[in-house]
Amino acid sequence: MTQTPPTDRITDFGTLPDGRRVEAITLAGGGLRARVLTLGAIVQDLRLDSVAHPLVLGCETPEDYLGPGRYLGAIVGRYGNRIGGARMVLDGQSHALDANFLGRHTLHGGSQGTDTMVWRIETLQPASVTLSLTLPDGHMGFPGQLDITARIALADRTLRITLEARTDKATPCSLTHHGYFDLDGLGDIRDHRLRIAAQHYLPVDAELIPDGRILPVADTPFDFRADRPVGQVGALDHNFCLSPAPTPLRPVAWLAGRSGLSLEVRTTCCGLQVYDGAHLDGVPGLGGRRYGPHAGIALEAQHWPDAPNRPGFPDAILRPGEVWQSVTEYRLTQA
Repeated sequence: MTQTPPTDRITDFGTLPDGRRVEAITLAGGGLRARVLTLGAIVQDLRLDSVAHPLVLGCETPEDYLGPGRYLGAIVGRYGNRIGGARMVLDGQSHALDANFLGRHTLHGGSQGTDTMVWRIETLQPASVTLSLTLPDGHMGFPGQLDITARIALADRTLRITLEARTDKATPCSLTHHGYFDLDGLGDIRDHRLRIAAQHYLPVDAELIPDGRILPVADTPFDFRADRPVGQVGALDHNFCLSPAPTPLRPVAWLAGRSGLSLEVRTTCCGLQVYDGAHLDGVPGLGGRRYGPHAGIALEAQHWPDAPNRPGFPDAILRPGEVWQSVTEYRLTQA
């Protein structure tokens, strides 16, 4: 049952063009402060107590999150990343999905994905909030009602995202936190050093759809087994194959800025989509900032993209009676 939360930590964040009200929730604990929106379960702001600048990209108005700031800090789904051809076959039945990417593919659950929805506040504690959302059967073409909860918590300099989902019909499910990090606060992450515990990655075609191959990172620009600057790749919007199936929580990636701040990513997910923010362009940001190309890097723990159409990829179908869950932690340290 939904609890009545303390109103002193919930403030009005404005109204969407269709009249929906958005609230902002303040969290503090473990040396961190965060602001979470009911729109998209967005982590709008994240601060370390000893650091003045925000560590994530965020917007100041609800409208910006539906426009140039789309996906910043949001929980995206019901299927994060891309499904090629905006179509899939599940248990012998073909499903036409919302083609919101290039007019031909499905991205992050469609044009009205979870990032555009106003979530319900279920529980609120000083350092955590649990939000919920229900997507109806047939939403964006996907089968099955999907009941989702997202718990966003702060502890020990760690942002922890716990996602769960249940369905009444078989459906693809891959929810993820789509935060963009900038550890130095300078608006350019190409000098950040990145390391990823992945031996393989998914090559993509010209429209960023996986071509079906699973290739070793060795002797490619995508070899981050030893840390190196993000900007050395040139164009980074790829899935790194962490494991053939979800696993217990383990460290998978490390990011370090020049300011002495570093970030460790731990997750149960089998894939990590890394996007260097190359296509950010004039996004109105926090404190009057303007986010341009490479203003932040997204480290999205999720399932592999286009898995519903790729029998050789890990199974991404949630079925009735099962509980889909992922846990991802972003832990900050300071030199």
